[in-house]
This record gives sequence, structure tokens and C-alpha cells, in this order.
Amino acid sequence: MTWAYPKVRRDEDLVEHLHGYRVADPYRWLEDPDSEETKAFVNAQNALTSKYLESYPYKEKFHKSLTKMFDYEKYGCPWKYGDNYYHFHNSGLQAQNVLYQLKGSLDASREEFFNPNTLEADGTAALNIYSFSKDGNYFSYGISKSGSDWVTVYVRKTINDEEGKKPLPDVIEWVKFSSLSWTVDEKGFFYNRFPEPRKTGDKGTETDSNKDSMLYYHRLGTSQSEDILVYKDPENPEYIFTGLTTMDGQFVIIDVTKDCEPVNKIYLIDLKKTNYQIIENHDFIKIVDNFDAEYFYLANDDSTFYFKTNANAPRYKIVKYDLTNSEQGFVDVIKEHPSDVLSDANVIADTKLVLTYMHDVCDRMYIHELSTGKFIKELPLEIGCIESFMGRREDQEFFFKFVSFLNPGIIYRYDFSKDLLTEYNKTKVNGLNSDKMETKQVFVESKDKTKIPIFIIKPKDINFDGNNPTFLYGYGGFNVCISPMFSTSWLSFVQHFNGVVVVSNLRGGGEYGEEWHRAGRFANKQNVFDDFQAVAKWLIDNNITRSGKLAINGGSNGGLLVGACINQAPELFGAAVADVGVMDMLRFHKFTIGHAWKSDYGDPDKKEDFEYIYKYSPLHNVQTKKPYPAVLLTTSDHDDRVVPLHSYKYISQLQYAAKNNPHPLIIRIDTKAGHGAGKPTQKKIDEAIDKFSFIVMSIDAEWRD
Repeated sequence: MTWAYPKVRRDEDLVEHLHGYRVADPYRWLEDPDSEETKAFVNAQNALTSKYLESYPYKEKFHKSLTKMFDYEKYGCPWKYGDNYYHFHNSGLQAQNVLYQLKGSLDASREEFFNPNTLEADGTAALNIYSFSKDGNYFSYGISKSGSDWVTVYVRKTINDEEGKKPLPDVIEWVKFSSLSWTVDEKGFFYNRFPEPRKTGDKGTETDSNKDSMLYYHRLGTSQSEDILVYKDPENPEYIFTGLTTMDGQFVIIDVTKDCEPVNKIYLIDLKKTNYQIIENHDFIKIVDNFDAEYFYLANDDSTFYFKTNANAPRYKIVKYDLTNSEQGFVDVIKEHPSDVLSDANVIADTKLVLTYMHDVCDRMYIHELSTGKFIKELPLEIGCIESFMGRREDQEFFFKFVSFLNPGIIYRYDFSKDLLTEYNKTKVNGLNSDKMETKQVFVESKDKTKIPIFIIKPKDINFDGNNPTFLYGYGGFNVCISPMFSTSWLSFVQHFNGVVVVSNLRGGGEYGEEWHRAGRFANKQNVFDDFQAVAKWLIDNNITRSGKLAINGGSNGGLLVGACINQAPELFGAAVADVGVMDMLRFHKFTIGHAWKSDYGDPDKKEDFEYIYKYSPLHNVQTKKPYPAVLLTTSDHDDRVVPLHSYKYISQLQYAAKNNPHPLIIRIDTKAGHGAGKPTQKKIDEAIDKFSFIVMSIDAEWRD
């Protein structure tokens, strides 16, 4: 079958000579999102894709079923500020989760505290960041629109009457990649911002590089123009800063990062020296002034500070540092585990350290003494992942949400005063027959004999005859762990198509610590693609599926993974869906926050890095020797993380070079949406239906009621 793709202009004259290579870039004009030509491209591509996806005869039935599965109550872990508890809740199909207040007790009836769904009729305004002041009297919150990373910050009181719900006059603009951290006197908070971009009209559609980050302090009741500049580094415009006040109120911790590598600097401000006033040009105590390791602040007892770190410990450990004995340096409190990764650490009930370790991509939880590191107990957990954790040092309790591929979530409460772990809330899903499904973990040998863990989610009664519709997901980068997670769209594929879902834990992630991460970055990036292809071959060799029945998917860095693999081994796959992928690896660092990804990919402006990047860059390695599987790219017009030009250029090159491909090569471009965060429920459902309709049509999967 031939496909009538939209005509896309090629600028054959745009050729650059990079490090001795002649590199054509005929679709660079698509980098301008505001040009009429780009807008016409988007409309034409969407028209083709929409027409194709609407041809799936079971799409309406699929949509109805998935909507029913999505329509279940979703609870977030409670947490306490001041006298009140708070938690997020979604009744089922609400666009955004709603924040509720429980006055004075966990047993109190919940009252709506903050509802993002009232901000935009279509649900595209989302609560991106938030913070309560120490005594719980104020709530600062950042709103993002249309999926953009930009947030506008507001403040309100926590008295939950009509007057209290009204935002105060304080409004903070151009905030991005920021936390909101209050000083203990509740007079203001720290935030990170960037200079106002050249294009200010429609936040999230600009492509300007995000540089020259600045750490500010906003004093409540003043205008943003009066905010105090706490720290910036003009000589290093790519650095990003976070400010945090210690619980005792004496110190401000400044965390300095340069990119996505798990390393940072740690500076302190001693507020005693300024009578606890935030001023410009503070003196800094530079505890860590290099980028050799990562230090995550946990707590401090006067001058002794506790950190989780990977310094000489790629699987992380707990250390302490005494300001009055700085020549001693960092002292181990809990040493690195011989095999498991310390993924999270929290100080609760004043003196207790709650640690989460990852063992073969499943979580285990332990309690230790903070000061000595002495082991106290392990909390019993099933096989799965801790999705969220809520608790502070001043609390005598903590909550955590435990999920797995077949379990949407159980919230547990641990009470230190009673040494008691209890079930607080259990989620149930409508229309899902998860009791007829099962999960197992297998280790697959990659090209270089490295063992790659995968999870297989499947019907209990399935017969592996080499003909099963199979969905393979991967990421493999930036030290990110792909832990067990609950996905209604994945399970609907299992339920309605007798499908198999496979989740791969590739090198480049953080599943086994920093060594695992380093094995999949820079010149080792090909290991990630080899791992993913090895898993695909294993699925075929073990008669679980065959290439024509195998669909692959990944998003962001995982979109790059999909693009590279269909270029390198298209014969392995029947369908490929690449979501918001990084496809132009020679120019990724020139747009928005892309420069921060050089810590994983390398720098294309350096010849030694260019040599290996150019070999796998999806845009520059489209081949014509083998047919491609059916390919769907997805992106969004307000994605200011991985700007949509990556997908625009790659699909154009695919359609041009493989115009006679027997399978469709198409793109879905969403509007009023970004990289994924804050996406309203209806958009999530619509996107899932389009993706899986494309997949099941491509691999000829049969619908089952």
C-alpha cells in the first residue's frame, strides 16, 4: 500500500560541515513553530493521522472501555502542615487532581482546598509545584498552562473559608525547574527563575535556550520587582539553583546543579550572621564546591548535616558533615549496600531514618537511627514500588503509596508512637480483570552478555505460540528507574487483545546505581539500543511473539530509543510509537533546557562526542535498505522540554526517504499540551486510544470484549 503523505518542502541548500562531515538539514525551517508554513505542516499531518486512526473499527468500543477503567477514585498520600492534613483526590475522570484539607484530624471530613479544574474550562491548567509554610498558615503554588514547564506562582492563606481561598496580591512570573521553600518565619520563600524570553505571548511554544538561572527570595506582600537576588553565576549560565531553609531556621542550603548528571555543589548561608534577614551578597559556606558527586540534604542537628550521597558509592550511602570539624570531611553513617540501590531517604519522628532500597527494580523499606545508622527494622512489602512518600522530621508518622503493575495503589500509614503499619486506603479499578493477569521478572542477556531485567505482564492462561500481540516499553537514560507502575492503558491491551506487556530496565537508567547509568551514556549509548533489541530478539526466540506482532514504545529519551532502534533494526518490529522523542541529536542542546542533556548524550559541538552521536541520531540515520514497521510519532505544540521540532523533522525525513514504505509513517501533534506533566485526564485517554488503536491495527491484534 502506498501512502499520500503531505508535501513537505526540503531546503536542499542548507548543508553544514561539522567536524569533517557534510550534514544536510533540509527541514530546519520546521524549527520555527510560529511560521505559517509550520502551522500548515501541523494541520496537514494531523489530518492524515486522524483519518487513519478513525478507520479502526473498534475505536469507539475501545474508548468506552478505557474510559470506564480510568473512572476510579484516585487517592494521594496524606501529609500534615500545622494542625491540618492534606491529600490529593480525583473522583475518576476529573481533568486534574483536587487538593483537599482535613481539619485537625485524619478522621475529619475532607473539604475542597484547591481545585485546578476551576482555572481553565478544558482542564489544561495544572498545579505544577506547591509548598506550605512551616506552621501551615500559607500555601504557595505554581500553575502551568497547556503543559508548559513555565509556572506562575501565587500565594493564599490556608484558612479554608471564602476569604482564605482568594489569592493574595503576590504573583511571581517566569519560574521554571523550581521548588518553593519558605523561611521558618513564614515571611517569604525561595524560588528559581529565568530571564523573560524574547517571545512572551504563549508560554511553552518558544524554543529559546533556558540559561542564566537566578535564585530569588520573595517576601510576602511585596511585588516581584522587589524580590531579593540570593544567588546567580553569570560565568556559568547553564547552572540551576535551589534554595532550602533548614528546619531550625538557621541555615539556607543552596543546591547548585549544572545539568542532568547526579552531581551538585552545596553552599550554606548562616542566617545568624544577618540576624535571620535575607539579603543580597551573603557570605557562603562552601561544603561542596565541585561536581564530583551528588549530595541530597536530609536534616541537620545544629552544625551536623546529614546527606544521601553517591560519593565513592555508586549505589548511594548516608553521610554526615560537621561544620565545626570540617577538616574531618564527610563521615559514613550508613555505608553503601553491596548490591541494592539506596533510592530514597527521609528523616521522620526527629531521630529516625526511613530508607528505601531498590533490589532488582523492586523496593524494600528499612528504619534506622539517624545519629548512629543503627538498624531498627524492615517494613514488610510485597513485590512492587513505593510511588510516593509523605512525612517530615517533626511528624510521628509517615505515609507511602505502594503500587505494582497489577495494583493501582495501597496507601500505608506507619505510626512511630505505636510501632504500627496499617493500611490507610486501597484503590479499586472499574472494569479491570487484573485477577486474571500475572507478572513475572526475567533477566535477558544483551549483546555483551550483560543481564537486563524485564517484567512481563500477561494473561494467566496465555499460550505462548509465537503469535501474541506484544507491547515492549523502554527508556534507558538519565539515571531514571523504570519501576513497577500501574497503567490502565497497558492493562487494557492485555485484557482486550490477549496481549503481553513487557517493561525493560535498560542500561542508562538508575536501576543498579551510577555504574548502570554510566554504562548507557556518552559513548556507551549504543548499549541501550543493543539492550532493547536484545529484549525484542529474546521475546521472538522464546516464542512469546514474532516481529510482526511486536510493538515498541518509549517517551522523551525513550522516544530517541525507539527512533534509533527502528533505524538500526526495523525488521524486529511490527509497530513503533515514539512519544515526544529527542530526534535531532546534533541540535538538541540549542533549544530550551536541552543543554542540560549533554551530561547523558555528550556535546555535539565537540568532535569526540559528535563522532558517536552522529552514528545513532535518528534524524541523520534514516535508512532505505529495509522497510520500516508502522511508525507513529507523538508530540505537542507546548512541549518546551523536548520541543516538537524534533518529531517534525524526523517524520518529514522518514516520509521522504521511505515514501513507498508498506506501513504508515505518521505523526500525532496534540494542542494545548506539553511534555506530559499536567495533562488532563481526557487528553490522556484520547492519546492512549490513538496510540493503541494504531498499534493493534499495525500488528493485527484481535479485539476481545
